[in-house]
Amino acid sequence: MKKIVSAIWLHENLNDNNLIILDASLGATIDGTQTDLNEKSIPNSRYFDLKANFSDGNAAFPNTIPTAADFEVECQKLGINNESKIVVFDNMGVYSSPRVWWMFKVMGHKKVSVLDGGLPEWKAQSFRVEEGKELNWKPGNFKAVLQQELIVTYEEVVANTKKPSFLIVDARSEGRFNGTEPEPRKQLQSGSIPHSVNIPYTEVLENGKFKSKGALQEVLDDSVEQDTDLVFSCGSGLTACIIMLASEIAGQNSKRVYDGSWTEWAELQNLKTGL
Repeated sequence: MKKIVSAIWLHENLNDNNLIILDASLGATIDGTQTDLNEKSIPNSRYFDLKANFSDGNAAFPNTIPTAADFEVECQKLGINNESKIVVFDNMGVYSSPRVWWMFKVMGHKKVSVLDGGLPEWKAQSFRVEEGKELNWKPGNFKAVLQQELIVTYEEVVANTKKPSFLIVDARSEGRFNGTEPEPRKQLQSGSIPHSVNIPYTEVLENGKFKSKGALQEVLDDSVEQDTDLVFSCGSGLTACIIMLASEIAGQNSKRVYDGSWTEWAELQNLKTGL
């Protein structure tokens, strides 16, 4: 499947028996932005609850990817099968859906796409939306096969500050990256990880959809040399996946994400320095 699909493509393929549509919508963005589509969804979509069911509730940091075993169980509850063709969307256009795309890649599932423009684009095409979601599905046979190399750890990032082997692309705003704006999580200082560059996730989007491949290549070329080994980061591993998917569309190959991102880095660095 393609990395991204259009609302028109999805509408034309609704009768595919192997197609599963996942709604990964959140109530608001990290900066508090909301949408009037919170109670709306694409018909027959299944709610992929990133916060409650698809994050590690025992982890010290938000949005931590769950274990393969937990991910597998939750996917089976949603009726997802090994042969399922998955399209994931969110109600912001493109916000949380790339995180889900990446998670399925981490768990070894290749047939997954992001709906470009998400629910706003679906509605703009005058396709039907509905309120409420079916909660009970026939259990699926999904099996997770963890691709551990796609998850970058704090220890790897620390090692990279001493002997650089990859470049971190940070999706936060320029002010947060430069330390001139506060973090949304008030206990954190702002700033950046050594050997990182800043491409705010908003730079790869236009009207809620990804920019063209050529435009994305230009955005990346302004900050990243070709064939550089990339790792993606943000505040807590969510918007990092927007930049990661944009880089894939532009022709880069890295799907590696620093899952703890700035939240983990800043908190653990504070502990080290006693701040």
